[in-house]
Amino acid sequence: MNTLVPPGPPRRLVIQSIAGFWAFYFAINTLKAMVMDAPDQIDMALRRLVVSLIGVALTFVLYLVLRRRTGTAPPRLVALVFATSVPISLAYGAANYLVFNMIAPSPAMLAEIARYPDPDHGPLLDILGLAVSWYFFVVAWGILYIALAYAERIRAAEREAQRYRLAAQAAELRALRYQVNPHFLFNTLNSLSALVLDGRNADAERMILNLATFFRTSLASDPAGDVPLADEIAMQRLYLDIERVRFPERLRVVIDIPDALATASVPGLILQPLVENAVKHGVARSRRPVTIAISARADAETLTLTVADDGDTPGTAAGAEAAGTGTGVRNVCERLMARFGGAARCAHGPGRDGGYRVDLVMPRRAAPFAALAAE
Repeated sequence: MNTLVPPGPPRRLVIQSIAGFWAFYFAINTLKAMVMDAPDQIDMALRRLVVSLIGVALTFVLYLVLRRRTGTAPPRLVALVFATSVPISLAYGAANYLVFNMIAPSPAMLAEIARYPDPDHGPLLDILGLAVSWYFFVVAWGILYIALAYAERIRAAEREAQRYRLAAQAAELRALRYQVNPHFLFNTLNSLSALVLDGRNADAERMILNLATFFRTSLASDPAGDVPLADEIAMQRLYLDIERVRFPERLRVVIDIPDALATASVPGLILQPLVENAVKHGVARSRRPVTIAISARADAETLTLTVADDGDTPGTAAGAEAAGTGTGVRNVCERLMARFGGAARCAHGPGRDGGYRVDLVMPRRAAPFAALAAE
C-alpha cells in the first residue's frame, strides 16, 4: 500500500538555507576578527571555513532526519528538532574544539591558553560549552525548515485546489454543453419524421446529411474548448440550413460578422442554444416570415455576440421564460460565467421591435490556431 507523504521544501532551497546559515556565521566572525585586529587572521579564517563546512554537513544530517518526518504533527516535529539538535550540537562542538585547539594550534592560540590557565577546564567541558552555545543555532535552522516545509505544503494544497477547480470548471462546461445537443437532436428527428410522412424525401435526405455533418463537427471538438468565431458561425449556418428545410418560407437569416472578428476566440457552440430558441419560439410559433439576426461587435477589451429575432415571442422577459426560452438562455449564461467568471456578461429580454434578443459579452481574444492558420 502506497502512503502519500506531504511534500517538503525543495532540496535546492534547503541547501541554500543551510549554506546561508553557515555563510552568515563565517562572515560575522571573520568580520569581527578583522575589526578587532586579531592575530593569525588567515590561519583562523581557514580553520573557521573548515568548521563551517563541517557545520553544513551536520545540518544536512538534521535535514535528512526531518525530511523523513515531514508529515508528522507540528508539535512532534518541533520536539524532534530539539531532540536531534543535541547530538548535532555535540558533534559540532567536538569538531570545533578539534580544529581550533588540537590540530596544530597557532602560536596565538597557545599564548591565549597559557595566559588564562584553568586546571578545572578540560576538553570535555570545552566541547560541552561549545555544544550549548551552538545548540540554539542548530535549532533555529530546524525551525526554519519546519516553516519552509509547511509553506510548501500550503503551496501544494493551493495547486491541488486550483487543479480541482479547473477540473470542476471543465466538467461544468462539458455538462452544460452536452445539455444542448440531445434537445436539438430530438427536434431534428421530429422534423425528419414529418418530412418522411409528407413524402419530402429529398428534403429529408438533405437534412440527414447536414445533421451528420453538424454532429460530426460538434462531437469532434472539445466541449470545454474555444473556436474561432468564423467556425462558430459556420456551425450556426449549418444548423439553420437544417431548420430551413422545415421552414422554407418563414425562416430568414441575417449574419453580420466583420472580417476583423473572424479569428476572435469564443466558446464552441455558445450560440447554438440561442439560435435554436429563436427558431423554436420565434419562427415555429409565427405564421409570417421571421428574421434571425446574428451579429458581432467589439472594442479593445470585449467581444459582444448578439442573437435576435423579430418573431412573436411574448413581450416580457417573464413571458419568454414561461414560453420556454429561459432554459436555453440560462444554459448559455451559465457556460459563459463558468468560462470567464466576472469578465463576462449576459443580457437578454424582449427586443425593441418585438421578438427576443440575447447579448453575450466576453473578453476579446484571438484564437491561437486560427492565427497560426492565417500565417
